[in-house]
Amino acid sequence: MKAIYSKMRLGAKNVVALIIFILIASVAQMLSPAFMSVMIDQGITQKDMGLIISMAIAMGIIALISCACNIVASNISAKVSTQVCADIRAAVFEKVSEFSAAEIDKFGTASLITRSTADVTTITTFLSMLLRFGILAPMIAVVGLILSVSTAGEVSIVLAIAVPILLVVTVLLIIAASRYSIKLREMIDKINQRFLEILEGVRVIRAFNKQKRETERFDETNRQTTEVSRKQIRIAGSLVPIVNMLFGFTSITVMAVGTGYVAYGQMDVGVLVAATQYINIILLAIIMLTYVVSLIPDAMTCMRRINDVLSTEVSIKDPEKPEPPQTCKGTVEFRNVTFAYPNADEPVIKGISFISRPGETTAIIGRTGCGKSSVVKLIPRLYDTLFGEVLVDGVNVKQYKMDHLRDLVGYVPQKNVLFTGDIASNLNFGNENGSEAEWKEAVRIACASEFVDKKDGVYHSPIAQGGTNLSGGQRQRMAIARAVMKKAEVYIFDDSFSALDMKTDRQLRQNLKESMGDSTMIVVAQRVSTIMDATRIIVLDKGEAVGIGTHKELLKSCQLYREIAEIQLGKEVVENEIACA
Repeated sequence: MKAIYSKMRLGAKNVVALIIFILIASVAQMLSPAFMSVMIDQGITQKDMGLIISMAIAMGIIALISCACNIVASNISAKVSTQVCADIRAAVFEKVSEFSAAEIDKFGTASLITRSTADVTTITTFLSMLLRFGILAPMIAVVGLILSVSTAGEVSIVLAIAVPILLVVTVLLIIAASRYSIKLREMIDKINQRFLEILEGVRVIRAFNKQKRETERFDETNRQTTEVSRKQIRIAGSLVPIVNMLFGFTSITVMAVGTGYVAYGQMDVGVLVAATQYINIILLAIIMLTYVVSLIPDAMTCMRRINDVLSTEVSIKDPEKPEPPQTCKGTVEFRNVTFAYPNADEPVIKGISFISRPGETTAIIGRTGCGKSSVVKLIPRLYDTLFGEVLVDGVNVKQYKMDHLRDLVGYVPQKNVLFTGDIASNLNFGNENGSEAEWKEAVRIACASEFVDKKDGVYHSPIAQGGTNLSGGQRQRMAIARAVMKKAEVYIFDDSFSALDMKTDRQLRQNLKESMGDSTMIVVAQRVSTIMDATRIIVLDKGEAVGIGTHKELLKSCQLYREIAEIQLGKEVVENEIACA
């Protein structure tokens, strides 16, 4: 828990001020029974109206002081707890921002969202209650016990039995409730995962008419969550009724014992009333404390979950002595690279070697699932190699600072993600200081002008979350334009032309070739027509390079490439190309 505790900076001044105001409030609250005792024994019995009025005024003033101090204390506790949790939330966001894909896969998107929202909110509630009642209740109990014993020690002996029973019952119930806290949080993660799946796949669900099936799946998860939650609430909820029952029995016992003392003239009525008030206040303080303690299982579970995130060692990080920034030419080289995803049974890439120089286009093609996208993810260090080296300008990518390395790369991922805002803000992801002239040139190169220019507001037209108000082909072209804005030395296009028609595909590749200049281009593609003009084509099969060469060379030398070409281009076309070659 060290990682999360280091983020919980309460502030000494705030804590001291909180304790002072709570102490004044608790002392003021405890003076009222003493004044009431004087009012009864000296004012009412002797019919002294002046004393009664003065005691009433004093009690009113004390009540106002106690109220004011409690309000100030509440504001301080709210300020401290919300600031602490804002710091925790920021720390979680910063840590997750540093995660590689491996760490994100480990926790899961739904769980990370729950940990940074619902879990932090639970901690905020607990911390607020702890700072408020966790300090107030013990002070009231201690001051009340002192005043109760000094006022009517004979009656206060009842607390010696009642308080231990209350504490034992509270501890037992909290231990029982804590068994379900971790499980409940895991079920909430599953609920979030179901929601995310349904929201992201709503079109597919409707297209296949699977609303009923998805509703049943959600209902099952919801039912399991409800069962766990019900068990926890049933145990935690029984705490208050049991405490209230013990509270009632204690009050009855106090009154019974006190009445006996009054009957035999060993105690004044006013003293008995004051003692009863003190004991009731002490028991109320214990009830407040049990409420705070009842929040501990959930809060500790949430803190452990957040601590797991904060204490996770990031697998991909900057080297201790990074390579100093220098002019980059953009040569990319793979030397006998083998890579496996975390916890995978076998490598997804095995012994890949190739070199791509400035001004050249290297294409990667192969069957689905053969490791094409995995190859290009190693260049910007989204993952790290298991064996072998990936080099940029002769330097291992692990020796670069990640900021510097990723500044060199313009990356268009397989899944094109746009961000809430407008077209301009998404383009400026590639260049935050981009001008309108640069926007215009980028969308021209990406063949996006045809739909951008027709929109109201043009570059300031809104983009919905994820770019859902654009078609698949429009999102691809926007993602390409965003990468073009970067003016990088190395461009990676991970299956970035799949949603484009053949004419747009050809025009876009021509625009890229004319505008990229000496930049290195690495293209992952499914279509042979997209990569026919590449400087070299790497053919992957089950993670291994089974062929490297130009289009015409591979038609002769690589059986897999020829099969793919025959399926896509036609057998006669392929045979003619081989004959001409």
